[in-house]
Amino acid sequence: MGLRVGCCGFPKARVQYYECFPMVEVQQTFYQPPMTRTAERWRAEAPRDFEFTLKAWQLITHESKSPTYRRLRLPWDRKKLERCGSFKPSAEVQWAWERTLEMARALQARIVIFQTPASFQPGSANKKNLENFFKEREREDIIMVWEPRGSWSGEEVRELCGNLNLIHGVDPFQNRPLYGHFHYYRLHGITGYRYHFTGKDLEVLKEKCREGDDCLFNNVTMWEDAMAFQESTGKGASN
Repeated sequence: MGLRVGCCGFPKARVQYYECFPMVEVQQTFYQPPMTRTAERWRAEAPRDFEFTLKAWQLITHESKSPTYRRLRLPWDRKKLERCGSFKPSAEVQWAWERTLEMARALQARIVIFQTPASFQPGSANKKNLENFFKEREREDIIMVWEPRGSWSGEEVRELCGNLNLIHGVDPFQNRPLYGHFHYYRLHGITGYRYHFTGKDLEVLKEKCREGDDCLFNNVTMWEDAMAFQESTGKGASN
């Protein structure tokens, strides 16, 4: 499998996107998963060899005080929401995983990304929840990618990923990948979301990539930057 390039979300119409890239990371599943039939329609309309990856629902990773919950559409009271996030051993987190897994099945996705916020710090309770979640969940051959934020040390990340069979997901301009048989890169912009990658940046990125890696752009000019990088690697739509 060669190097694959795509975007985090659809910055253009899906039909146009499918013609240009071999993969996409679905973002909607993080905020509020769509109806299952919607995900099944996306899978049906995409080329057979097109690959979907997706972000796990925020109810698993983020606590209810996260501003991302503003986009959540659930009629839950405060007590139920307080049992969400941080991989807590709760019925609510388990239900959110089952819904995420349902999305993965509908999209025939083989990769699910768990992005944890900076507030998810490496304390003993969080480590225990993280370990229990990944040891006890039914994976169905899904590859799980963990992109930690905050003050996790390299040793902690490497040990947890090794013990729990996780790919360490990173922005290669911010961190180096510490564990996994391939790299899953999420490019958020060197100085933030509004950053536009230069030709020199993309040359640096090429040096960081190997065959079998995934590079997903997640910045305001993701379409243009992903297209430019894909062409620079010889992986353009016409190749």
